[in-house]
Amino acid sequence: MVDRQITDISEIIENQRLSRFIVRLLVVSWIVTFFDGFDMNVIAFVAPELASALHLNKLMLGNLFSAGLAGTMIGGFLFGYLGDRFGRRPSIILATASFGILTLGLALPLGYVPLLWLRLVQGIAIGGMLPLCWALNIEYVPRTYRSTVVTLIMLGYSFGNSFAGPLTIWLTPHYGWRSVFVFGGCAALVATALLFLQLPESIKFLVNQGKNSKLITRLAQHLAPGRTIQVTDQFIVSDEIGKAKQEFTVSLLFRSELAWITPLLWIAYIASSIAVFFGVSWTPAILQMLGFSRATAALTASANAAGGAIGGLLLMRFTDTRGAISIAAFPIVTVPIFLVMGLARLGGTQFIVLDFFSMMFLIGAHAGLHSVAGIFYPSAYRANGAGWATSIAKIGSILGPAIGGVTLSSRLPVRAIFALMAICPAVVCVCMFMVGRLQYRMGQNETRQSWTKPLASLAAEGSVPD
Repeated sequence: MVDRQITDISEIIENQRLSRFIVRLLVVSWIVTFFDGFDMNVIAFVAPELASALHLNKLMLGNLFSAGLAGTMIGGFLFGYLGDRFGRRPSIILATASFGILTLGLALPLGYVPLLWLRLVQGIAIGGMLPLCWALNIEYVPRTYRSTVVTLIMLGYSFGNSFAGPLTIWLTPHYGWRSVFVFGGCAALVATALLFLQLPESIKFLVNQGKNSKLITRLAQHLAPGRTIQVTDQFIVSDEIGKAKQEFTVSLLFRSELAWITPLLWIAYIASSIAVFFGVSWTPAILQMLGFSRATAALTASANAAGGAIGGLLLMRFTDTRGAISIAAFPIVTVPIFLVMGLARLGGTQFIVLDFFSMMFLIGAHAGLHSVAGIFYPSAYRANGAGWATSIAKIGSILGPAIGGVTLSSRLPVRAIFALMAICPAVVCVCMFMVGRLQYRMGQNETRQSWTKPLASLAAEGSVPD
């Protein structure tokens, strides 16, 4: 045992260069996330035809939308557990194949109740895939690119959502509304085949599990092609010593600094989801209430979605280089914009311009939360950490549209709701500032430990593959 070469996987990952292996992982993840976004949101674009064919009223349609959202909440918990228990690769493949088959099922001649249950289960698979994808990519790239890759992957989800509209407009008149679900389901199954061929297992997961030395050696060689790595090496993950092979319990999400980071992250996620899903759900209706045409309202909503993607791209490198505290910059700008929109008397063009920038910063900050949801947790339970965060966030995504409906039904002026919503980005700002400070403290502690603890002692505590 003493003569075995020690190979630190953490050190290899931090010092690697951009390789075809990493680019392929990112591209494959982007593709599967694209169809995840498409299959989740395409039902909204065929809602009129679906309602007419199955004689559904608005309440029934709302229940179908809510069932999918409720499923994504369950999926984060379920697949987070599966990903940490059995691996990222098999869990991602299972989730993708499942939502592909279930999307195909939506094209069957079903009644309202079976469709409701099918939508719920479909949401479970769709909601479970995203945190697993984040975890897998985070575990293959250096720290300074983790937020960047998660943001790029989430762009796939956004583009998939955006692509659903034009494809529905093209397919439905020629082949009927069911053809859209057939396309989405078949495309997801093709993506599943691609995952079988190209998706690697997390190398950190394999080392922490102490399994499959040959596969670990092959993966490590891809990451460090100029280095001699042998199957007899003792593999360790130096930045996660003592955290491997822990049976997951929720209490692990509240250990040490996580006792503050996890609840702060969850609160920020809920507040951000309330504001984002309020804006996404109610912006077209609010603009029409304020006297804008339907075409202007629809165009503004589409522009806001594009602005959100721009916001996420602008933020991602700052999040990697400056830490999670960078996310606080976007909501702190959103607060005064919301207050001006809610309290000042603005002209039409001025209001739309401010609405665009408010959503750009709001959705951009939400993308920033996605990008850091898994970075604070070790690979032994990273999928659970990200899965729980995104599932808790669904509380906000359910409350946002509901709060909007209640407020708009009250006697408050329509614009006043934006002043009320300013509370949400203010909460996000405070939470992420505190998370950023804790992250800085964690980084200082890790630096001190790396200087005081020799590699041999780390190896003695690490996992040795069979």
